[in-house]
Amino acid sequence: MSDREKTAQRLLGSSARRWYDPEIDIDWDAPLLPDAYCIPPHRVSLYGTDLWDRLDERQRVDLSRHEAASMASSGVWFEIILMRVLCRHLAGLDPTTAHVQYGLTEIADECRHSVMFGRAIERLGAPSYGPQRLPRLLSGVMVHTARGPSMYAGILLAEEILDRMQREAMADERVQPLVRMINRIHVLEEARHVRFAREELLRAVADCSPAAMAYHRAVTAHSALVISRSLIHPQVYAAVGLDPRRARRVALGNPHYQRTLAWAAERVVAFLRDAGLMGRPGRRYWRRSYLLSGH
Repeated sequence: MSDREKTAQRLLGSSARRWYDPEIDIDWDAPLLPDAYCIPPHRVSLYGTDLWDRLDERQRVDLSRHEAASMASSGVWFEIILMRVLCRHLAGLDPTTAHVQYGLTEIADECRHSVMFGRAIERLGAPSYGPQRLPRLLSGVMVHTARGPSMYAGILLAEEILDRMQREAMADERVQPLVRMINRIHVLEEARHVRFAREELLRAVADCSPAAMAYHRAVTAHSALVISRSLIHPQVYAAVGLDPRRARRVALGNPHYQRTLAWAAERVVAFLRDAGLMGRPGRRYWRRSYLLSGH
């Protein structure tokens, strides 16, 4: 039996033993705590800036709620891209293999997660911000062209950045209990998805020529920039009475937020670097993404 099949069988076993149904396992009717943050305050994009200092506590809590909703709606977007890419990858493969069966199981997981995030946005009373126009257009191209190492690199960047933020938030008692439970479910099930994507990426890298690796490094760098910019929609700032354009500039120029992005991406960046997917071409996109420590 191949290593790919052995991994898929282990992941299928784990999926059968440990999974959640958000419709049953989350109390959607439980009242929200009026003063609880939805992400830890030190992870809010404006934390540490003059604009943050001017906000009262109610506005700070509301901004965390809208940023959490923005990340959830980005999460739905990421996961729909993943499902479309996985469906394209699995089409035509042998459905009797554990590899295909686990891929289909992951798609089912992502369907539940997307519904869970959608319900969370609704429960938090925030808009479904989603990505801006350009990232949405680029994602449409990616679905039809993504392949090999850069396809898995994009998946890992989206999953692991959110995963690290959620791991911290689910253990923070300042965070809304509903949000903590959603994070706990997502973290548990995404651990299997990350394992699957990391191993597939390494197998794909082993088959690449130097020219192909240069192509995949460039695509990965572009993905890093698009993903990092898509987490927080500018309109979240309007929800607390701030000018969206000015607040967006302040957030992107905020050293504290830049360090938060680098911290969230620390593990996946190390993995991609070891896999040979960082470097020329694409270095300037990595720098602009703020996902590199000491950029």
